[in-house]
Amino acid sequence: MPEGKRSGFSSAAGLIQYYDMEETRALKINPYIVIGLGISVAILVEVLNWRLT
Repeated sequence: MPEGKRSGFSSAAGLIQYYDMEETRALKINPYIVIGLGISVAILVEVLNWRLT
């Protein structure tokens, strides 16, 4: 194996591999925004359900 190539922990007969490297191109969203959006959507659904009933 070349020196520069890293191999992660593999499980399930090599079907899934876990790497210590972090994806640099991934979209990063603040966890508080996700929680806030979830609560907002839940409130909106409840208000619309109450108004339409």
